[in-house]
Amino acid sequence: MITAIKADRVLDGSGNDPLEPGCVVVDGGRIKSVHAGPVPEGLAADATIDLPGCTLMPGLIDTHVHLNLPGTGVGFEESVEEGAGVLLASSVSAAGKALAAGITTVRDVGAYRRTSFDVRRAIELGYVVGSRVLACGQPITITGGHTWPFGGEADGVENLRRKVRQLIKDGAEFIKVMGSGGGTIGTAAWRPAFTPDELNAIADEAHRNERKITVHCLCAASIDDAVNAKVDQIEHAGFLINQDGDQVYDPAVGDRLAASGIPVTGTLAVGATVLNALRAKNERTPAEDLLLSRWERMVQDNLNNYARLRDAGVAFVAGTDAGWRYTTFDSLVLEMEMMVCGGSTTMETIVAATGFAADVIGLSDEAGRLREGLDADIIAVRGNPLERLDALRDVEMIMHRGVERQPAGRSAITPQAAECPAL
Repeated sequence: MITAIKADRVLDGSGNDPLEPGCVVVDGGRIKSVHAGPVPEGLAADATIDLPGCTLMPGLIDTHVHLNLPGTGVGFEESVEEGAGVLLASSVSAAGKALAAGITTVRDVGAYRRTSFDVRRAIELGYVVGSRVLACGQPITITGGHTWPFGGEADGVENLRRKVRQLIKDGAEFIKVMGSGGGTIGTAAWRPAFTPDELNAIADEAHRNERKITVHCLCAASIDDAVNAKVDQIEHAGFLINQDGDQVYDPAVGDRLAASGIPVTGTLAVGATVLNALRAKNERTPAEDLLLSRWERMVQDNLNNYARLRDAGVAFVAGTDAGWRYTTFDSLVLEMEMMVCGGSTTMETIVAATGFAADVIGLSDEAGRLREGLDADIIAVRGNPLERLDALRDVEMIMHRGVERQPAGRSAITPQAAECPAL
């Protein structure tokens, strides 16, 4: 079935100027053609979808989610005490919420055992409705390291190579490594987790098996180790120096990261959602006031680091860390707004959540752009997101692999970011 979709403008996800007006032609589950102006004369379309006042663009891509986790403020340790069945159900629900917000692809960067593979397969089979899922399975971590309850513990060069091979056998489309500690109790986010030899072995084994590798890094030394290992992507890129959450940006590390060409996912939405949750309380305890003050400082530090890395030449993709703390699965627009707070242009941010995101995570032959031959992952939003990024919350139409899906509606989408702190 050939469907012509026309709107006031088309953003193709590549950073090109919009087509005003524009038309996208879909044949079955794929994009047949993209046109400036009205529907071409002589086009034998079986149906036409007319969306006046709207912008057509690729479905959004969230490059960093944890489908197992609820995003309700429940702690990680408490969340993973639930059985695999509950975690799988949570994942199905999360993938559905993401799709209803116009996020047609999510990359799950760490889940319990096989659960992310199972939800990926259930969506592929059509048993449930949700975003396309790119999955790594368990994130590789040291014994007792960040997210160890997911089952990804391994130590030593040979054991780590074996772990990579096992994950690939199980169905991992890429490899995720916890290069430093993190939010898991008892881990040290301010120092590297693996030795350089261990991280090099993981990266080498992933690349030998034609898998990309991304590394969680919350301190400068872990960033350097990841750069030296020639990984494909870095998550967070923090500069923590102690357990109190203090950060000190190291320009030499930032320059080395920029020179490597390795892109970063900033996950700025995590702090923004925590601030929103704490500020929404009518009454706060003294402990909560202290927590709010600490998170305000951390959010400011993260934005400062984002701006410094961007100025150094580091490229960013959009990813939220959805599931972690209060970060919901429709938070990608909030992430994009925070990226703009950090100095990115609106177009740069849109590309970071569409075409560039697809390039970085290895999906450029399937999604991320409105281009002939790619999957028909298309959303229509009311208004012009180049003028008002918040328009991305006004989703009028969602098409996922050529099938129309029901948008959640603006009232159900995560609220707008707070006013940008001064950088």
